[in-house]
Amino acid sequence: MTLRTRVAAVAVATGVLVAPLAVATPAQAEPGTKSLASILLKDTTEGVPNFDRNGQDFDILTAAVLAVLDADPESPVGLLTDGEVRLTAFIPVDAGFVRTAKALGVEANTEKGLVNKLVDAFGVDGIEEILLYHVVPGAKINAKAAAEADGATLTMANDQTVKVNVTRDGIFLKDKNNEVANPKVIVTDINKGNEQIAHAINRVLLPNLHTS
Repeated sequence: MTLRTRVAAVAVATGVLVAPLAVATPAQAEPGTKSLASILLKDTTEGVPNFDRNGQDFDILTAAVLAVLDADPESPVGLLTDGEVRLTAFIPVDAGFVRTAKALGVEANTEKGLVNKLVDAFGVDGIEEILLYHVVPGAKINAKAAAEADGATLTMANDQTVKVNVTRDGIFLKDKNNEVANPKVIVTDINKGNEQIAHAINRVLLPNLHTS
C-alpha cells in the first residue's frame, strides 16, 4: 500500500484514535476553514521562509513542507493547505528541529542549512513521512481534550501511532524512537476556531520510516 493510499484510508476512517479521546466540537458557530498552511506561510517572503534566529517559530517546518510539495504537489502533506479538512497537527518549533537533529547527529550553522542537511539525510520521501507523523487526520483535538488524554493512542497520517502521556509537567508525545527524547507540547490551540488546529512541540516526532 502506498503512503498516499494509507493516508487516504486513515483520513476517511471513523476511528482516528486507537484509544478513546474526546475531540473538540463547535459550541455555537461552525468552525472556520483557515488552513494551517496559511499560518505557516505568513512568515515567508514570496514563498520562501524567513529564516532567522528565532527558535520558537516554524521556519524549518515551513521549508520542509514546501520541499515536499515542490517535489510532489500531490503529496498528502497538502492536507495542511485545505482548510476544509479537519485535522490536528503537532508542529515542531525551529529549536525543536535543531534539538532533535543534533540528537541524530545532524547539525548546521543556519536554519536553511539544517533543512538541506535533513533532506539529504532522510530524502524527500523520508521528510514527507516525518511530516505526516505529526498529523492526526479527521480529528480536531483541542488543548482541553489533549490534557485529558493520558494513555490515549493517536493514529497519525502515516498510519503509525503516537502515545499521549500527561503528567504534572505537561503533555508529552511518545513516538516510535526510543533513543531520542519525546516532544512536549509547549503552545496549544494554534488556529483555534477552525477545522485545522495545531499544538507546538519542542522536538520532532520520529516514526519508523518505510519509504522504500
